[in-house]
Amino acid sequence: MPKSVSVKSKDIRTSGIRLSGPEAEKIGAKIWKNECGGTLEGLTSWNKGEYFASLGIGHFIWYSRVKQGPFEESFPKLIRFIASKGIRVPKIAKTVDCPWSSRTEFINSKNSPQMNQLREFLHRTIPLQTSFILTRLERALPKMLIQVSINKQKKIKHNFYTLLQSSQGKYALMDYVNFKGEGTNKKERYKGKGWGMLQVLEAMRPNLSSSQATLEFARAADHVLTQRVDNAPKDETKWLKGWRNRLKTYY
Repeated sequence: MPKSVSVKSKDIRTSGIRLSGPEAEKIGAKIWKNECGGTLEGLTSWNKGEYFASLGIGHFIWYSRVKQGPFEESFPKLIRFIASKGIRVPKIAKTVDCPWSSRTEFINSKNSPQMNQLREFLHRTIPLQTSFILTRLERALPKMLIQVSINKQKKIKHNFYTLLQSSQGKYALMDYVNFKGEGTNKKERYKGKGWGMLQVLEAMRPNLSSSQATLEFARAADHVLTQRVDNAPKDETKWLKGWRNRLKTYY
């Protein structure tokens, strides 16, 4: 039978990456704070100027049927992941498209029974959302490696595994892959340049120790995101300060 009880934090293990229960709880809380300000209301958001809802601790994207976009739609994947663990999912979250077709419609429904049910469900499943992000991180490495030359593969693998040696490095990788993606989607480019985890790992200096890696990851991410703003077809300068504040939590 599907369960509707609260999901507890425990050790999370994918085939290659393991988080202890305390690590998972701490990383999940940090990502929730980064994306939602750590608030219950922030778990159901639709940012001004955007054409999609942002849900859960990772602000997972959910498009309405009115307009799709180039960014990866992750909320339906999250729901399938949670359902696969035997957790009962609210009916509203099972729909293929976001049922609210505009930000105005979404905001006007913020205190509706459906929205409250969705918010409570997302709060209850925070540990599973953390596990979902970890699964995405593990799957990211082979996706990144097939897009670069053999010479670059060694550097990317070294930087990736060096970061995994510390809890802070695990957090940096999980937060960034959720925040800006793997960097493997060819649609997510400005002037041919991406801004995902692949591009950050490429921009890092090689042969760093685990104690140096998180600071270098943040520096490389700053470079990549600044390049994104410089190349953007529309002015994205307003986002840069917040992005940089987020990167400071990595070290």
